[in-house]
Amino acid sequence: MIAQGKIGVFDSGFGGLTVLRSIVEELPDYSYVYFGDNARAPYGNKSFDLIYDYALEGMNFLFNQGCELVIFACNTASAKALRTIQQRDLPRIAPKKRVLGVIRPSTEEIASYTQSGNVGIFGTEGTVNSASYLLELAKISPLLSVYQHACPLWVPLIEERQYESAAGRMIIATDVEQLFNKNAKIDTVLLACTHYPIIKSILEELIGDRAKIIEQGPLVAVKLKEYLMRHSEMESRLVRGTKIDFFTSERSDYFNQHATDIYGAPITAEHIQLS
Repeated sequence: MIAQGKIGVFDSGFGGLTVLRSIVEELPDYSYVYFGDNARAPYGNKSFDLIYDYALEGMNFLFNQGCELVIFACNTASAKALRTIQQRDLPRIAPKKRVLGVIRPSTEEIASYTQSGNVGIFGTEGTVNSASYLLELAKISPLLSVYQHACPLWVPLIEERQYESAAGRMIIATDVEQLFNKNAKIDTVLLACTHYPIIKSILEELIGDRAKIIEQGPLVAVKLKEYLMRHSEMESRLVRGTKIDFFTSERSDYFNQHATDIYGAPITAEHIQLS
């Protein structure tokens, strides 16, 4: 049997491109499909039920594009919908396919970066309110002191390309100081939203040498490689060929320009409309 499966990456918008870029760098020989639900971003302030519906739609779209394995590159979807989909929907819809998130790979590695044991987390309202990181880190690294801060305006600033404006920088700076006011000994900051690496250079300026900034893309990519090494039955279903198809629920011309800047290579996406 000839392998036909692709790896899908789903996100609420542009942020998942930072994960896709890292995955392709780590695993360059596979074929990928990216879907950014830009028209309905941001996800962070939406209800559990709505995020679940959106994530399920995104997963089904990627399955229909031939994906055998889907990565929820959206932290909000990973926090609010992933477990329900894995346990309730996947066995019914496609029992041999798999959906993975970005929270577990991040929590498994973050302790190795801190020396003080004080970790800060920037996330969306949905991710922070879900307490997913606190629960996972309590199991994996119970000695860490973890300080979360929700940044509800960061994704809109990124999606609308306003993060370099004076107002945008002021909003980001305020959020940074609010996190460090919780504990000045924070020496490691996890960007628990895949949009946030897009503003990493601004965060580096604001944080300086107070803390290391950890983005999720490289962590997820390494963990995915390890997953495929452990699950040969899945790896054998994946087609080789380094082909990437891009889809967005926004206008494709709007998506293409900004996505090309983020991804670092020309992107031509196809517009699709979900319910």
